[in-house]
Amino acid sequence: MNTSFLLRRVLPALVVVALVAGGYFWNTRSKPVAVVLKTVERGKVESTVVNTRAGTVEACLRTRLSTIMGGRIEYLGVKEGDKVKKGQLLLKLWNDDQKAQQTLAEAQRAMAAQRVKEVCTTAASSRREAERQTSLKNKGFVSEAREDTARSEADARAAACETAKADVAQASARVGVTKVEQGRMVLYAPFDGTVAKIVGELGEYSTPSPPGVPTPPAIDLIDETCLYVKAPMDEVDAPRIVAGLPVRVSLDALPKQPLNGKVRRVAPYVLAVEKQARTVDVEVDFERPAGINLLVGYSADVEVVLSSRPDVLRVPTATLIEGGKVMVLNAASGRLEERKVKTGTANWEFTEIVEGLAEGERIVMSLEREGVKVGARATAADAAVAQK
Repeated sequence: MNTSFLLRRVLPALVVVALVAGGYFWNTRSKPVAVVLKTVERGKVESTVVNTRAGTVEACLRTRLSTIMGGRIEYLGVKEGDKVKKGQLLLKLWNDDQKAQQTLAEAQRAMAAQRVKEVCTTAASSRREAERQTSLKNKGFVSEAREDTARSEADARAAACETAKADVAQASARVGVTKVEQGRMVLYAPFDGTVAKIVGELGEYSTPSPPGVPTPPAIDLIDETCLYVKAPMDEVDAPRIVAGLPVRVSLDALPKQPLNGKVRRVAPYVLAVEKQARTVDVEVDFERPAGINLLVGYSADVEVVLSSRPDVLRVPTATLIEGGKVMVLNAASGRLEERKVKTGTANWEFTEIVEGLAEGERIVMSLEREGVKVGARATAADAAVAQK
């Protein structure tokens, strides 16, 4: 059997085997994974911190009023939602007994004043008599003892006059005490505002709110013309927050309308609440939107801008891999590669790229997709998405 015969018989079989093996390899090899790409671009990157729990819209002026003493409500001059002026009488408790005490004190003061007229008139008469006795003694008509008796009588009457005047002052002070006692039973508006809440009705008993006792106030008064946001920030972030830093405020009531503001105050202490992270309260002034009535108590989120870097190379923060890396698609080989980068200012949305990438390069965004790993073959999932 010669060589040419073997080639004619074996070569076709080898070709068939090679074709079968190639087809099997082609059909069983891994398919390229479709990845979403993002073009590296320039833009603004800010370093920010946000509140750990929802903040609250607060009124600059708010007071929870209660009478100093308890009693039955005799007068209730407002209802919830009413606008009131500073000094307006809001509530008064029954105090007829105190009024009677004031009437008595005023009568006693009037009687003391009349007593002053009587005693002081007598004292003046005694003084003039003493002066006459002194004149007569100097002429030798009366003895020295008579003149001394008249002068002593005048001094005693003068002392009685001063005592009577002191009684008038005491009676006036007693009248003042009765007025103060009546002040314990009334509530006046300390500022212009709106009545938010009233606890109690006409004729009901109102209980005061002593310190440390969680008794509801009789009247909750707020000034809704001045509002601010109070939000808890993590104690780790607190040292970087100072008054004057710019802030973005997001209200649940206005989900698509962030409001600009600035830090007004940072609390000088850390708030430790059981089963919660330690926080520091931050107060924020913000610009109120025109034509929208904001309510005290709205929930709010605060984003404090610590620093801002305009017109820098940036990538979405979600594209960064642990260790300061990103994944890129090698256009020549069609495979995924890791690229080490140096980052700068960052937030939850964007991160500044200092080294490792150039503007216009495309990086992988869909890191969570199955099959996305170093060395894997990949193609762009959508040309339109890739250019965004």
